[in-house]
Amino acid sequence: MRSMVWAPALAGLVVLASCGSEPAPPPKDEAPETLAPGLYELTSEVTAVSSTDNSTPATSLKQGDKSTVRACVSKDGPASELFAETPADKCEVKNSYVRYGRISAQMSCKREGLSGDVMPAMMGSFRADSFEGEITTLTYLTKDGDYRMNRKISAKRVGDCPA
Repeated sequence: MRSMVWAPALAGLVVLASCGSEPAPPPKDEAPETLAPGLYELTSEVTAVSSTDNSTPATSLKQGDKSTVRACVSKDGPASELFAETPADKCEVKNSYVRYGRISAQMSCKREGLSGDVMPAMMGSFRADSFEGEITTLTYLTKDGDYRMNRKISAKRVGDCPA
């Protein structure tokens, strides 16, 4: 019974609180619809590597390792070379999303000398000519060596793509 008495009073307070207030200003740094095409330089740092099958991870990268790679971003999104763990990995983008400040890509990679899949997934955010985020790699190998690796990344547009 008490709640029925308070309900109209609370509704009135909500209406009064909204009177005279101005709408919130639009965000000053609104995210662009898409990432600018061009040549990007991506720097990465391994933040974690762990075995998922209690064996030695089948990667030469260790926590703290840093690397830099350059590759193109087209109107359809980043080239797989930007997110691959090594330049020798042969990767295919399976899904990607690059819209309104959010960027993601899921890939399937093959590595010489390994039987099975290396699966990097990138999640992050972007501005007109830069992006940042994290790549989480999981492996599904037919032999020992499965691992999970996290890499923190940042990239910036450094020019036009070579012809």
